[in-house]
Amino acid sequence: MKRYSKIYVAGHKGLVGSAIVRKLKENGYSNIIGKTHGELDLANSTEVEGFFKKEKPEYVFLAAAKVGGILANSIYPADFIYENLRIQNNVIGMAYKYEVKKLMFLGSSCIYPKLCPQPIKEEYLLSGYLEETNEAYALAKISGLKMCQFFNKQYGTNYISVMPTNLYGPYDNFHPQNSHVVPALIKKFYEAGENSIPEVVIWGSGTPLREFLYSEDMADACVYLMENYKGNNFLNIGTGKEITIRGLAEMIKEIVGYEGKLVFDSSKPDGTPRKILDVSKLENIGWTYKTELRCGIEKSYEWFKQNYGNK
Repeated sequence: MKRYSKIYVAGHKGLVGSAIVRKLKENGYSNIIGKTHGELDLANSTEVEGFFKKEKPEYVFLAAAKVGGILANSIYPADFIYENLRIQNNVIGMAYKYEVKKLMFLGSSCIYPKLCPQPIKEEYLLSGYLEETNEAYALAKISGLKMCQFFNKQYGTNYISVMPTNLYGPYDNFHPQNSHVVPALIKKFYEAGENSIPEVVIWGSGTPLREFLYSEDMADACVYLMENYKGNNFLNIGTGKEITIRGLAEMIKEIVGYEGKLVFDSSKPDGTPRKILDVSKLENIGWTYKTELRCGIEKSYEWFKQNYGNK
């Protein structure tokens, strides 16, 4: 990418997309396009084609998606697969038609089988059954990365895909039903403290192991790979470190300063028992994460406090 190249970041207002925009600007890129959902409905093929025909972006980061945690994925599976397939099909298809030089598709580590060997290598994809609670979202993301691979194979395009671990950071989604675990816990503990609630209930047993990556690090990896990687193999992006949900909850409780009791509701689903990515391929290309979990959560909490009135 040249510093003056026209770069379209789909989902530029979201957790990852906004971080990518900041990183691009930090690296000296000045010709960046972003459209809100009100300006451009990526699920509408006519609108997407009109956008590509008019703007003709040279590079695309496809960070737009319908996302959510276990609860949202359990309640709205049809919405998750339908909306995400529409967005992906439209953007990737128009990127090809209007000769985009390079595209990055952002997936998710939920694409891997529920009982995958750990740490999870890229080649474990489609080697077993998916986790039931986010199967619809995972199938959409698998379709997206496969579409990129097949376009490369048939048409010689330069489309790359990355599969991040669990992400958190500034501009996260703090919705009570649709948020992921880190923002959900930040909000729960904050509100419980503000309202003197004696205990906070957390879904599951607290025993599952999870890996978390700060969104600013994710953006750094994405821009680095767009500048330095070409190939038909998708790549994991993560830290290679893990923590139990209980350990995570206790860390966030301490950072927020909540003094009440933690209660784990084991009648609720845990999801995958363990999920940590093998990031050796990414490290061999020359990128490693920078932000440790506690530091990242402290930064996220500060952002949440400053912006809580808008959530």
